[in-house]
Amino acid sequence: MPRKVWIALTIETFVFAILLFGSAGTLNWTAGWAFLVLFFCCAWLLVLRLARSDPALLEERMKMRPQPGQPLWDRILLRTILILWFAWLVLTALDGGRFHWSKVPVWLQWLGGAAVPFAFWIFDWTFKENTFSAPVVRIQRERGHKVISTGPYAIVRHPLYAGALLLMVGTALLLGSWYGVLGSIILGLCLVVRIIMEEKTLRRELDGYPEYTRRVRYRLLPIVW
Repeated sequence: MPRKVWIALTIETFVFAILLFGSAGTLNWTAGWAFLVLFFCCAWLLVLRLARSDPALLEERMKMRPQPGQPLWDRILLRTILILWFAWLVLTALDGGRFHWSKVPVWLQWLGGAAVPFAFWIFDWTFKENTFSAPVVRIQRERGHKVISTGPYAIVRHPLYAGALLLMVGTALLLGSWYGVLGSIILGLCLVVRIIMEEKTLRRELDGYPEYTRRVRYRLLPIVW
């Protein structure tokens, strides 16, 4: 695996730990440790598999900086979502780990914990089917970008976003914060905005995408939207 990937994941682990336990004000927080272990064990396993089976996709996933062909709206929206993500993580830790403004039943915390690896399974399934799953909105003509309609893409048009929404709700429940659940819904609305904007680009620039949208009706959640 490339050295820069190891470095990036290691830094991300420490940043998450500092935000979580710094906001909680204690290291004696079982739910916080459970989330950290679950999240990063899944993340490391996923990255190791990508490094072995699809290094080109891993390279794309590491490109979080602005890229040629990326619309301005996507650059702004991505930065907004990133800021909101970290603010949401802090809010969730303040509630679940320090002030306990809300109370989540233990059985729901366990359910939230189960949702975290399940969300990563969705990510992995998506990456196996779609080597063009870049983190930015752009048509990857240099890689022969084409419509993918198999696997999770036969169920919803944006399975990565569906997995991200599940991850956020599951994390908030695991950490014991209803305020975190509310924050994840707000972040979910940001994802909805991005989906709408992204689909305008895909319909206009990616051959076969309009036909795909007629075959697969739902964007994010089956039956819902």
